[in-house]
Amino acid sequence: MTTAAEPRYRIVLVEDDDGDALLVDELLIDTGLRYELTRCTTLAEARAELAVHPADCVLLDLHLPDAMGIGAVDTIQEAGPHAAIIVLTGLAESQAGIDAMAAGAQDYLVKGRVEADLLHRAVRYAVQRKQAERVSAAIQAGQLRAEENARLERGLLPQPMLGASGVSAASRYFPGRERALLGGDFLDVVHTPDGLLHAIVGDVSGHGPDAAALGVCLRIAWRALTLGGHRGRELLGLLERMLVAERTHADLFATVTLVCVDQSGRRATVYLAGHHAPLLTGGGSAREVRASHGIALGIAPGLANWHPSEVELPANGALMIYTDGLIEGHQGDEDERLGVEGLIQLVDRIPAADADTHLDELITEVRKLNADRHTDDLAILRLEWSGLVAEPDPAGRVGHR
Repeated sequence: MTTAAEPRYRIVLVEDDDGDALLVDELLIDTGLRYELTRCTTLAEARAELAVHPADCVLLDLHLPDAMGIGAVDTIQEAGPHAAIIVLTGLAESQAGIDAMAAGAQDYLVKGRVEADLLHRAVRYAVQRKQAERVSAAIQAGQLRAEENARLERGLLPQPMLGASGVSAASRYFPGRERALLGGDFLDVVHTPDGLLHAIVGDVSGHGPDAAALGVCLRIAWRALTLGGHRGRELLGLLERMLVAERTHADLFATVTLVCVDQSGRRATVYLAGHHAPLLTGGGSAREVRASHGIALGIAPGLANWHPSEVELPANGALMIYTDGLIEGHQGDEDERLGVEGLIQLVDRIPAADADTHLDELITEVRKLNADRHTDDLAILRLEWSGLVAEPDPAGRVGHR
């Protein structure tokens, strides 16, 4: 018996025999289903109908003027991928019905042995099975995407290679897109045998898998080139060549900050390629590092206007390198952006009990102020040290130049 909650089904009958079509029509009336029926006499007509008006269920005869056998099931699946398919077979074609279900049909009925109750159940259950199959396929596809994203995310957020370095590293990474696991920002830290600590934070323009894949490529290239002994301007030039070779669109570019920490000399060398300067914390307050700015990678390949900037480091302090997602959000109820000055005030105000807690509280406060009005990828790398003592050079001067 029909209830108010029962759905209304759009059914397409693909049957060239007028007598069989009339029988199906009468049976459907007796089922008590709420439905709208459209009849097609050829497979081509059914394809055209499904392209314009998607159906919930297709009742499909396997003997049509323009199609014979299981191939008709494949055709209907392509034309109406969301429709449940019930194959109509003859008395001597039970195997054809089984083969049709193996090919993707949800059920089959034998002509001459169908009653209203059986047709009622067949339509309802076929539609439900099709919906369940679609949900299962979507879940499986989501799981595969999540696994792929997780692999990419591991590429964007590698394990720091700190070795015996006296500098600790803490990082945070958040993609800007809703429900995304990854974005175009990337970061990395390595400690080389010469005692130097190298760090990179970068931001590929745009969002989505293309930006993320390029970010992973640049991060891995940077680590390999750095461990291979490449430094500074030469290293940025090689990264730019990699970006140009690997980008999927000519307008993709990347901003980058390179930092090389010389603990024995108590100084850092900074290169900026279209990126914000790091924040240096020492003596209980933070300030933006004064550094020479150069062009982003990929904007004008070959220009290479990147210059080193030397930064004296306090005995106890931290360097925070970040992408613009941290400062481009709004500041409370005001329309103005947080900006570098606002970030510095937050950094100074939040107690730095430990690096991880400091970053968590900083991001929480930034998001609270922004109130979801601006979304962008966000990556932060905090390098922290204590008790750095500069070693005198042979001439008796502190630090090595």
